[in-house]
Amino acid sequence: AFIAEREKRQTWAIVTTMLGVVLFDFAADFIDVPIKVYLFDVCSHQEKEKGLHYHALLTGLGGALGYLTGAVDWSNTILGHHLVSEFQVMFFFAALVFLVCLVVHLCSIPEVPLRYESEETKFLLEVDELRQYKSIEEIKNGYLKSACSEIKATPKPTKSSGPSHTDTQPRMTLKSLLKTLISMPSHYRYLCVSHLFGWMAFLSNMLFFTDFMGQIVYEGSPYAPRNSTLYLAYERGVEVGCWGLCINAVFSSVYSYLQKALLPYIGLKGLYFIGYLLFGLGTGLIGLFPNVYSTLALCSLFGVMSSTLYTVPFHLIAEYHREEENLKLQDGEQPGTHGRGKGIDCAALTCMVQLAQIILGVGLGLLVSVAGSAVTVISASTVALIGCCFVAFCVRYV
Repeated sequence: AFIAEREKRQTWAIVTTMLGVVLFDFAADFIDVPIKVYLFDVCSHQEKEKGLHYHALLTGLGGALGYLTGAVDWSNTILGHHLVSEFQVMFFFAALVFLVCLVVHLCSIPEVPLRYESEETKFLLEVDELRQYKSIEEIKNGYLKSACSEIKATPKPTKSSGPSHTDTQPRMTLKSLLKTLISMPSHYRYLCVSHLFGWMAFLSNMLFFTDFMGQIVYEGSPYAPRNSTLYLAYERGVEVGCWGLCINAVFSSVYSYLQKALLPYIGLKGLYFIGYLLFGLGTGLIGLFPNVYSTLALCSLFGVMSSTLYTVPFHLIAEYHREEENLKLQDGEQPGTHGRGKGIDCAALTCMVQLAQIILGVGLGLLVSVAGSAVTVISASTVALIGCCFVAFCVRYV
């Protein structure tokens, strides 16, 4: 609206869209690590499993809501008539949900302020025993309640009492951070590689799935003239593809809840292996038999993979750290004195998502332009089955 020339306006629209996509993607990926690290910090080991499952469940429900807005034809609705295009309706709902969730998040969890009015209050905040999840709810209006009998006051340390844990803890710098990542134990490294395989398979399918539905399943063309039969068929395929992604998100929520029942019987290895195997077989069948109804039915297997990627690797991280802490206790050392923390390992694991996006952005786009959208599901199936073998033989389970 501010630029008169059509070509310049189109160029600026493309640049603005690219910057918006980069910021949205960065924010969505960046927030995942603090969520999981905060979950690991405030929950006991028994509650971490439940927290990861609920995180995957709510992630799936949020994804279902997002895909649902893309699957609905808004042109014949009230919002479609008042706004210029369907895309503005989708962004309106996205902004509305974001603002509501932001307000709820900022108002729901009170935290202890960092200032201390006295030395006594400072030492009251040092707790000897592990606090359970939701114990923070005992804090009202940012201050500790007067009745805090459950919290044991730590005596003020004297000079002769020796160095405390906070005094001896090494200061984290960029150099020490890189050294920690490079010197990662082998079982952490294998877990990161398996996570990379999983996300490469999952994203190679998800990034081009609606295009696959429009071009291969519905035999349409995005390059055909508008209002032509081929173009309308492609648009219909994209809408149905959004419904398929919605099925994926809903089933991801359902499966994340079912994992709690399956875990005692098949363990983490079984959950990890089944997630990769079902996804590899499902995408392979979609590539071999590109039928509308079979494709929509097999979209439920995408949800199995999605839930697996959001829960099992981070559950393994928690198990690794628990094992290390138990070994330190057996050796008479204080747990948590090593430089490696849960935040570093969760960040390294999440970095595999970005690495998978880079690899796919470099190679898969060229492959699609040469061989067509059908190559995406075949590539996803192949990478998932390779990752399935890696999960079975290389990943260490506690």
